Amino acid sequence: MNKSMLVGAVLGAVGVTAGGAVATYNLVSNSGPEYAEVLAVQPINETIKTPREVCNEVAVTRQRPVKDQHQIAGTVIGAVAGGLLGNQVGGGTGKKIATVAGAVGGGYAGNKVQEHMQESDTYTTTETRCKTVTDTSEKLVGYDVKYQVDGKVGQVRMDHDPGSRIPLGEDGQLILGRMDGGAEQSPGGVAGVQQ
Repeated sequence: MNKSMLVGAVLGAVGVTAGGAVATYNLVSNSGPEYAEVLAVQPINETIKTPREVCNEVAVTRQRPVKDQHQIAGTVIGAVAGGLLGNQVGGGTGKKIATVAGAVGGGYAGNKVQEHMQESDTYTTTETRCKTVTDTSEKLVGYDVKYQVDGKVGQVRMDHDPGSRIPLGEDGQLILGRMDGGAEQSPGGVAGVQQ
């Protein structure tokens, strides 16, 4: 084989290899970033309100049912006692006036004594009293994620904490689903860079 032909073949091989390397470098370098850099992650909580009923036994004081609503027995007994006492005072017409006055005063006093006795005639029992109270708790519903791709900052809500970076698809869109064992989950879908 001729030396010039050998040199030409070697130079040709070197040229093809260099050209392939340059082309590969251009393809790799022009494909853009593979990940978005996560700048901040803010957990989003929702307040859950749960009503429940709370019951307690409570001591309650009640008035006994009144048998003599108009205090007639107290009025009559008081009037008789007052009349007897008034009859003991004075004589003649004064005795009659004292008897009537004693009966009226005694009747009024007997009425009030019976009324007071009826009001203070009470008993104590227990009752179940219930009320509704509301318990509150926090539930994690997602994450607001601030990210950066090629100097552009965007924000997206995700169902999980993405960590320090979010993968990008071939079209430069965020892949928001979880990546478990290399398989893409799709509940979050994809989103573009937002300003």
